[in-house]
Amino acid sequence: MALFDRSNINPQAEMSFLGHLEALRWHLVRAVGVVMVLALTWFFLKELLFDGILLAPKNPQFLTYRVLCHLSDRLQLGEDLCIREIPFRLIATDISSQFTTHMWVAFVAGLVTGFPYVVWELWRFIKPALHEKERRYANGIVFYTSFLFITGVLFGYYIITPMTVNFLGNYQVSTEVQNMISLDSFISTVTTMTLITGIVFELPIVVYFLSKVGILSPKFMRDYRKHAIVVILILSAVITPTSDATTLIMVAIPLYILYEVSIFVSAYVVRGKQAVQ
Repeated sequence: MALFDRSNINPQAEMSFLGHLEALRWHLVRAVGVVMVLALTWFFLKELLFDGILLAPKNPQFLTYRVLCHLSDRLQLGEDLCIREIPFRLIATDISSQFTTHMWVAFVAGLVTGFPYVVWELWRFIKPALHEKERRYANGIVFYTSFLFITGVLFGYYIITPMTVNFLGNYQVSTEVQNMISLDSFISTVTTMTLITGIVFELPIVVYFLSKVGILSPKFMRDYRKHAIVVILILSAVITPTSDATTLIMVAIPLYILYEVSIFVSAYVVRGKQAVQ
C-alpha cells in the first residue's frame, strides 16, 4: 500500500508546482484579457477593419498594385505588372455569415495586435526559471519575437495576399463561369496567408532555441544551404499560386534572407555557449 501512501510527498515541492500553475494561470488570464479587449475594440471599428484592411486587396488601387504598376513603368515592362481589374464579387451565402465573420475577424485582429503583450506575459513566466547568463543572452527576446511576427504579417498582407487575390480572382476555367466568392472564403484566405507568414518569419527565434539545446548548429545550416534554397523555392511556389517568376522571386528573397539571419543567430548562440564554457 506504500504506492498510495502520500505521507512521504514533499508538500513544499507540491505547493511549488501548484504555485507555478497558479502563476501561469494569471499570466494567461491577463494575456487573454488584453486580446479580448483589443478584439472588442476592433469589433466596433468595423469600417476600418473590413473596408480599410481586409477587403482592401480586392481594390485595384491597393498600395501593392500601385507600386507594382510604377515598377513596371520604371522597368519598361508596359502593363505586365499593372493590376487594372479584379473581376469578382463577394457574397454572403448564409444569413449569419457576416456576423460570425465579423466576430472571428475581430478576434484575429485582437490576437495580432495583442501578440507582443502575449509574448511578454509568457516571457515573464519563463524568465524567473532562467540563470543569469541565460537571461542575458535572451535579452530582447520579446522585441525580436514581436518584430518578426509583425514583419511577417505585413509581408503576407502586402505581398502574398494581393498576388493570391489577383491570381485567383482573375482565374477562369471558362468565360461561361463568373467568380462569385463567398465572404467566408475570401476572409479565410486573407487571414490564413497573413498569419502563416507571420509564423514562418519566427524562424530565427526557433533556430535560436534549437541551437540553444544543441539540435542545430551554424555549420549544419551552412552545409545544407543549397537544400534550404530548394525548399524556399518550393515553399514560395506553394504559398504564391501565381505562375510568373517575378512573384516567386519577390517571395523567395525575403525567406532566403531570413535563413541567412537564422545562421547568424545560430552562430551567436554557439559563441555564447563556448564563452560560458
